[in-house]
Amino acid sequence: MTFKPVLIVATGRTLPQIAESQGDFGEWIAKGLGDTVSHRLVDAQTAEVLPDPSGLAGVVLSGSPSMVSDREPWSERLAQWLTQCVAADVPVLGICYGHQLLAHAFGGVVADRANRDFEIGTHTIELNAEAQSDPLFNGMPQRFGAQLVHRQSVSRLPAGAVLLAGSEGEACQAFRVGRAAWGVQFHPEFSTEAMRAYIREMPIEARDEGYDADALSAGVRATSDAASLLRRFAAIVSGQSHPAGQACASEAV
Repeated sequence: MTFKPVLIVATGRTLPQIAESQGDFGEWIAKGLGDTVSHRLVDAQTAEVLPDPSGLAGVVLSGSPSMVSDREPWSERLAQWLTQCVAADVPVLGICYGHQLLAHAFGGVVADRANRDFEIGTHTIELNAEAQSDPLFNGMPQRFGAQLVHRQSVSRLPAGAVLLAGSEGEACQAFRVGRAAWGVQFHPEFSTEAMRAYIREMPIEARDEGYDADALSAGVRATSDAASLLRRFAAIVSGQSHPAGQACASEAV
C-alpha cells in the first residue's frame, strides 16, 4: 500500500435517492481503486484549502451535477490546483466533470453538447492509435462499453493534449495532458445498478426530448473494461506500473 494517499476529490454528489441505497461517488471510486492504495476524500465545494500536491500519490476527480462552464469560484480554484498537480507530476484521473475541468484548467473548452442533448446509458468507447502506447489505456480492447450521463463535453482539447478515445456521439471520451493526467468523460466507477438508477431519475427535460427510459435501461450492460481503469490508475500510482509499463488486468463489475 502506498504511504502517500490518493486524494478523491468530490466535485459534487449523486442524487440523494441514489446515495441512500447505493452510496456516493467517493465510495464508488474508492472501491474501484482497490486496496493497493490508501485514499482520503475531500469535498471540493466546501474545502477552504486543498492539500499540497507533493503530499499526494495521485488525484481522482469525481463527476458532479454542476457545470464547468458556470465557472463557480470553488471550481476555478480547483482548476488552478490541478495545474499544480500536473506540474508536480502527480498522476490525475478526472471523471466526467473532472475530465471537463482538467481540460478547462489547461486552456481547453467545455460547452453544451449539440442541441443540449444528453448522452446517457451504456455506450461503446473506441480507443485510437495513441491509446495503444498510453500508460493507462495500453492493453485495453479497442472497443469497450462504458456508462455515461452528461450534457456538457470537451469541445476543444488543450494545446498539446493527446486525444485517446471517442464514441459515436462524442468526439472526446478520453485524453491525456502532461505525463500522467487523464480525463475520461465516462464513469468507470458506475455499476449497472447506478446507471439504471440515473436513467430512472432522468430529468423531465430529457424525457421531453424523446429519451426512452425503458429502452435505455434495457441497454445497460456490465462494463468491466471501463471499470478496470481505476485499478489501472491505482497500479500507476502505487508503482506497479509506470509510463512505459504494463497495465493491470480488468476488474469485473
